[in-house]
Amino acid sequence: MTDYFLLKTLHILSAVVLMGTGSGIAFFMLMAVLSRSQETIRNVSRIVILADWLFTAPAVLVQLISGVWLMSLLNVSFTSPWFLTVAGLFILIGCCWLPVVWIQYQLHREACMENGFLSARFKRLMRLWIALGIPAFAAMLVLFWLMVAKPLAVI
Repeated sequence: MTDYFLLKTLHILSAVVLMGTGSGIAFFMLMAVLSRSQETIRNVSRIVILADWLFTAPAVLVQLISGVWLMSLLNVSFTSPWFLTVAGLFILIGCCWLPVVWIQYQLHREACMENGFLSARFKRLMRLWIALGIPAFAAMLVLFWLMVAKPLAVI
């Protein structure tokens, strides 16, 4: 197998880890909050934070490095409309994800406090967490399509 196919496989697998971890985190956190169980929210939010650091953060780095490396191997211009679109979406996702990580810490903190459990602040933070997750998830779907179809790239 050539370096290109190994790198492409690594890039695809890290994209799958991102999508899978993101979807899983969203599902389990939402289910925990809907349970209205303080203990469940406390435990799940702790695991969600851990999953972001163990899976999401490394996958983001692999995506960035392998994506730039693949572009170099394919001689795709860093000023092409395809790359500019991909880079813009990648940045958008990051701008959503970074506050989400902070919010997850705050949700966990609130769930650990007796008076913070499902407080007005908790509910506000949860709404913001969802509001940031929706565009990030949609942008990831578009990135998958751009990665496969490459409609704007000259390859």
